[in-house]
Amino acid sequence: MQKWYHIIPKNTGLSVYAWIIFCILPFYFIFRTSSPVGIIFGILMILLFFTVYRVSFISKGWTVYLSVSIEMAISIIMALFLGYVYFALFLAFYIGNIQQKSGFVTLYVVHLVTTLAAVSIGFFIQSEIFYSQFPFIVITVIGVILLPFTMYYRNKREKLEDQLKEANKKLSQLVVMEERERIARDLHDTLGQKLSLIGLKSDLAGKLINVEPDLAKHEVNDIHQTARTALKEVREMVSDMKGAKLSDEIVRVQQVLKAAQKDYQIEGSPKLSNTPLLVENVLSMCLKEAVTNVVKHSQASSCHIYITESSSEIRLTVEDDGIGLPDKADSLQEHGLKGMKERLEFVNGSMNIESSQTGTSLTIEVPKIVQQTKQEG
Repeated sequence: MQKWYHIIPKNTGLSVYAWIIFCILPFYFIFRTSSPVGIIFGILMILLFFTVYRVSFISKGWTVYLSVSIEMAISIIMALFLGYVYFALFLAFYIGNIQQKSGFVTLYVVHLVTTLAAVSIGFFIQSEIFYSQFPFIVITVIGVILLPFTMYYRNKREKLEDQLKEANKKLSQLVVMEERERIARDLHDTLGQKLSLIGLKSDLAGKLINVEPDLAKHEVNDIHQTARTALKEVREMVSDMKGAKLSDEIVRVQQVLKAAQKDYQIEGSPKLSNTPLLVENVLSMCLKEAVTNVVKHSQASSCHIYITESSSEIRLTVEDDGIGLPDKADSLQEHGLKGMKERLEFVNGSMNIESSQTGTSLTIEVPKIVQQTKQEG
């Protein structure tokens, strides 16, 4: 709702200059009368109307209905005795800002009925001035009919847009938190074990250096090799964080399967169209994990990868002819499937696994979001 200190209503479909004219016009109608009492009475009515109108924007509960009632009474008096009907537009604007549906409908109906009644009676008791401004009175009546609904639904739309922005902001924060957790988890899995091993071997080498120099030298060589392996894994992890393309990941997957002497077949194009980097990165990481499972755990001789892209989703299937997944409860954690599932949840994706003694089929489905965010662009 508009703040109390906003003098001119905004975004009503009328020019600001039109509202200024509506604020000045009452004085013209007042000074048309030759009676000093009428002039004083009219000025008091104008001041009272705008005072109550401004206060009504900070009113709550029953005071809203009281202030609107006073404004309606002043509007009717100005129309019947001075021929000024344009206060009805200010009231129409205010009623459109009422969010409670029952209050909005009640005030809308009362205001419309009283305005039509005042205009109808005014054509009899103030016929000359009413006929002279007939086109403007018609516009005012149309405004009383349409303006409240226009403002009501515009405010409702803005409220929904604000809620959507807030939801998107929270979603972005959740994505950041998930990415931090993933980085922490990957660092722990990548470096934790190897740093512990380096620490143990360093202690052992320190104890053996004077007793068994050859064994100490062997331990130092192991430390060196472990450090090189950890450095290589960290570099690979940093490369993943930069955002992998599915087409690039397919090339690496082919190299891994070829090195592992696995027959492989890839169907479908890995070059996705109109796909956000976040979605493609998740698919690439899931494909990498799935093929790693095929190489390390499945004992399969062949691997088939299917990529299907439609207007609504992307489907990635990895099949092998291995021994299948074990039935133990911690198999998901051991094979990295739990991490894959967590990543897919943040892009509204799903994962389905069918496993038997003759092989495993892992299917990933991710909704295709055409519009990218600014960060992705």
